[in-house]
Amino acid sequence: MDSVNLEVLKACEAWVDAGLRCELVTVIKTWGSSPRPEGAMLAICENGSVVGSVSGGCIEDDLIERARNEGLTRSKPEILTYGITADEAHRFGLPCGGTIELAIEPVDKNSCISELLQRLALHELIARRLDLVTGAVSLDTASSTMMMQVSKTAMTTIFGPRWRLLIIGAGQLSRFLAQIALGMDYHVTVCDPREEYRIGWQVEGVEVIHAMPDDLVIEMKLDSHSAVIALTHDPKLDDLALMEALRSEAFYVGAIGSRSNNAKRRERLLEFDLNHEQISRLHGPIGVYIGSKTPAEIAISILAEMTAVKNGIPLLPEARIENAKLAEAENHPDALCIH
Repeated sequence: MDSVNLEVLKACEAWVDAGLRCELVTVIKTWGSSPRPEGAMLAICENGSVVGSVSGGCIEDDLIERARNEGLTRSKPEILTYGITADEAHRFGLPCGGTIELAIEPVDKNSCISELLQRLALHELIARRLDLVTGAVSLDTASSTMMMQVSKTAMTTIFGPRWRLLIIGAGQLSRFLAQIALGMDYHVTVCDPREEYRIGWQVEGVEVIHAMPDDLVIEMKLDSHSAVIALTHDPKLDDLALMEALRSEAFYVGAIGSRSNNAKRRERLLEFDLNHEQISRLHGPIGVYIGSKTPAEIAISILAEMTAVKNGIPLLPEARIENAKLAEAENHPDALCIH
């Protein structure tokens, strides 16, 4: 789920606990260009506080003005549409022809926000169903393939980490990868059987597991919403895990290392009874070429490539590390190119 939406839910919980009236606003449909996607959320409190966003700011201003002038008086959900006319589109900062439809619901103890947050803290994937007629709310377990659904009588919104990232190796680079991936709403697991690397390694919200990586890959039952990144440089740890990951449905499998190391790794993987098609799924040298040299920059490079794969965006040949390094070596033989 969008990490901004998580802050919205937490704000609703705090306001309700404080005895304040508040409303939850959700983008349920857009036509044409729109500043925020379907599922984006905003919370507005009777004291004028706002958390989250459903537009570039103008719709928020209108909602705040209505709240100040009329108060938060809704007792049932309501659907509002902005941007039908050219004048409205201009007034609310929507691109020409843009239209946005919002569901606005009053939030109270029966809105299941606290229970939802508790279950999200356990990394559950939850479907929250709002009856658009009565305002009744129910929670149920969701699957990673479920999407937001809206009908005339109900809205079902999916919350929780739909995407999983397994990082093999507890080092400095993995720390940056984990922190950024958390912000991208991945459920992040770090695996390292080496005690000397795990000592002192901690990122809030990340599970660190002492296990052999290949055993954990099998145990996790990786699906098409899973990614694996190997960072140990140790074939005894990386290769077996990569072998199992490449046999799985994981949408992304990558390993850090130089061009020569990755070529050797592919040769070793052939000995594990993997076919060429499976090995061709391995990303390495890993990342997008952005000239990165620090661990933080390399993490961004790696996650940029992983995001492109997740979104089905093919990378240009010159954006790939291997091609960029070859070009760099040809143009500047003495230069050191990392990422």
